[in-house]
Amino acid sequence: MTTENSARLIYVMGPSGAGKDSLLGFARERIGASVMFSHRYITRAVSEGENHIALSNEEFATRLANGLFSLHWDSLGLRYGIGVEIDTWLARGMSVVVNGSRQHAGTAHARYPHARFVHIDASPAVLAARLARRGREDARQIEARLARRPALALPSAAQCITIDNSGLLADAGHQLLEAIGHAAR
Repeated sequence: MTTENSARLIYVMGPSGAGKDSLLGFARERIGASVMFSHRYITRAVSEGENHIALSNEEFATRLANGLFSLHWDSLGLRYGIGVEIDTWLARGMSVVVNGSRQHAGTAHARYPHARFVHIDASPAVLAARLARRGREDARQIEARLARRPALALPSAAQCITIDNSGLLADAGHQLLEAIGHAAR
């Protein structure tokens, strides 16, 4: 899906609580319009700090049936989609950052073989504290979410970097900017 002008998909992923949305916001504020940041369509109400559009299950199914998602997946009872606008942006030579899923990174790589993958992670203690502060789930749900650590399975040809976001947001944010900058060149 990339063009000869080096437009690239930058696929950001990681466990809940790793700070993906915060890092994406940090990067977006500093990059400006030189890179496109997609939003996700999710069958969940919008929470503070998230860049997504809330859809009902029926709305999601209608969009999926009409081919309006470039990527989509189900996780923990929710449905997630990335709109087809990313294909237009890539075709016009713009690099695009998406907030994806670790379990579906292989599908993204198959569709966008020149994508760069950025895995955001944090220590288990930091993940637990952030999930508790977020307040979306009770203690049992948080424990189940933390126990769910799927293996990151990407083909060997995939370009993937890992950023530890256990410390200061600015430290990990500058690493993400570097990853996006290299991918956008």
